[in-house]
Amino acid sequence: MKTSMSLGQAIRERRSIGRVKSDEVEQEKIEQLLEAANWAPCHHGTEPWRFYVMTGNGRQVLADAYADIAAEEAKGTPTEEEVAQLRNKQGAKAFRSPVVIAVAASPSSAPNVSRVEELAATHAAVQNMLLTAHAIGLAAIWRSGEPMYHPRMKQAFQLKEEEELVALVYVGYPAMELHSGKRKPVQDKTVWIKQ
Repeated sequence: MKTSMSLGQAIRERRSIGRVKSDEVEQEKIEQLLEAANWAPCHHGTEPWRFYVMTGNGRQVLADAYADIAAEEAKGTPTEEEVAQLRNKQGAKAFRSPVVIAVAASPSSAPNVSRVEELAATHAAVQNMLLTAHAIGLAAIWRSGEPMYHPRMKQAFQLKEEEELVALVYVGYPAMELHSGKRKPVQDKTVWIKQ
């Protein structure tokens, strides 16, 4: 990956950007995100992360899952027209960016491997992806929420029972200005334990 941005700069300047252009993202750049994610730390070298890259009409897989979940969870007794509107509105979420990468954890079944560590490793892979996106001029946002944990979403990506979807990463070229971030001082969140 070639970039003149330092790691520290990428960490400090990266922001979640949900508004992106509809311009296609080059496959080479998507592969850079995946390669960065693949180098995340993981206990026991299990590499539990799995990536489902959706572009073009491939995003319909996600759209159908969003729509089915919304229809299933509709309150009251909606009319057919109301259900259709709900399905369209929720399904449209899959098309908010030209690339959506679903990230799943496929935990190892080895007896010495902890499931929580496998999930943590997969979250680290997502963070590597987000930092790399920023460093190469892309906008990205890590989306989750209740629909992501619904069984229908697992079905959409043909995940096994023990596998877990951990992120929907929306990627594109930014359609908005970056705003500077704010954090409370790290000193307020740190306890030094010394002898």
